[in-house]
Amino acid sequence: METLKILYEDNHIIVVDKPAGILTQGDYSGDESLLEMIKEYIRIKYNKPGEAFTGLVHRLDKPVSGLLVFARTSKAAARLQKEFTSGRIKKFYLAVLENNGPQKDGWNRVENFLVRERDITRITRNSSPGSEKGILYYHHLASDGRYSLVLIRLETGKKHQIRAQMAGMGKPVVGDKKYGAKSDTGISILLHSTYLSFNHPTKDEIMKFYSPPPALFDERIKFDSDKMAHRVRELAENFPSG
Repeated sequence: METLKILYEDNHIIVVDKPAGILTQGDYSGDESLLEMIKEYIRIKYNKPGEAFTGLVHRLDKPVSGLLVFARTSKAAARLQKEFTSGRIKKFYLAVLENNGPQKDGWNRVENFLVRERDITRITRNSSPGSEKGILYYHHLASDGRYSLVLIRLETGKKHQIRAQMAGMGKPVVGDKKYGAKSDTGISILLHSTYLSFNHPTKDEIMKFYSPPPALFDERIKFDSDKMAHRVRELAENFPSG
């Protein structure tokens, strides 16, 4: 079992930094998932008989790394799920993109209609049967001759949304061959859930978490880690509302 990187835990929630290459939830492959690892961790640490309750309220794709919150009680799971569906939870991602080009200042809005075809999310020109609207915002942070580093704020949470919408702009996530990237990064793509903020399900408290991107990011585009952490927090906590 892979070592869990736990950033916070109490009787109601557990916040984990997921490595790339690990499933959030088990699938047909039979590979061990993060959810199973957390259940086993709780069972052993707290000497729980049988399977420990762990509520899954959101996911990251297997090749994506970063922050996830799990519920430890059914009450916490229901309240966190409500936070997600209402859009009150703030999720921000760092991504290294191919095909660097002219960058606009500030937050840029991207809106598309998305449709799932087998295991691919595709962009459609107009609303069609089975399509759903996908909206995100991205902010340019750094660039070099080949790549750009951006911070992304999801407004909607569709499967493979960031991957599909960035590729639709001609700027696929580095390593994401499924969506047209030319580069190869092994089991990961350079997409990382870097900032997560939500109301604690039982306490009147806003929880805020930051996770620095994996070393693979710095291999593609250089940045100062401390300055990046400060900039991400600043942009996330001052994201324009409404």
